[in-house]
Amino acid sequence: MLSHLETLFLRDLDGLRAEVELYPDDDTPWQAVPGCPNSGGNLVLHLVGNLRHFIGAKFGGTGYLRNRDAEFSTTGLSRQELVGLVDKARSEVATTLGSLDPAVLAAPCELPGNRVTVTGLWLMHLSVHLGYHLGQLDYHRRTVTGNPASAGMLPLQPLASV
Repeated sequence: MLSHLETLFLRDLDGLRAEVELYPDDDTPWQAVPGCPNSGGNLVLHLVGNLRHFIGAKFGGTGYLRNRDAEFSTTGLSRQELVGLVDKARSEVATTLGSLDPAVLAAPCELPGNRVTVTGLWLMHLSVHLGYHLGQLDYHRRTVTGNPASAGMLPLQPLASV
C-alpha cells in the first residue's frame, strides 16, 4: 500500500511540474480568472506547502515550516522558481514515503483541528487533495492560455510497473 501511494504522489507531482512548464511565460500562472479564487501559481504553492508540511515535515522530519497564508498571497514567482519548489516537494515526498515503515499506515495520525485518523487514510486524503487541485490547475492553465493541450497528468504507465 505504501509503495502504491508513493507511485500516485510521484506521478501527480510529475504532472504538477508538467502543468507549470506548459504556461508560456512567467506571468500567466498568476493571472486571475473571474469566478476562480486562486491563480495557478497559488495552487502550485498550496500543493507544495501542503505536501512538504504534511508528508515531508510530519513524517520525514524535514523541518519545513509552512506558511499557509503565503501560499495564497505570494505572487510573481517565475515558472523556474515554481518548478524548483515542485521538485523540492517531490524529493521530500519520495524520500519520506520511501523510508516509512509500512506499519505506520495503521498508526494514529493527528489532523488539523485536534482530530485523529489512521495514517494510511490521511495519506490517501492528501493524494486526493493533490489530484483535486491538479485538475483545477489544468483548467486554469487552459483558460488563461487558450491552449487545450494536455499535460498528460494521468498516465497509466506508472501503475503498470507496480
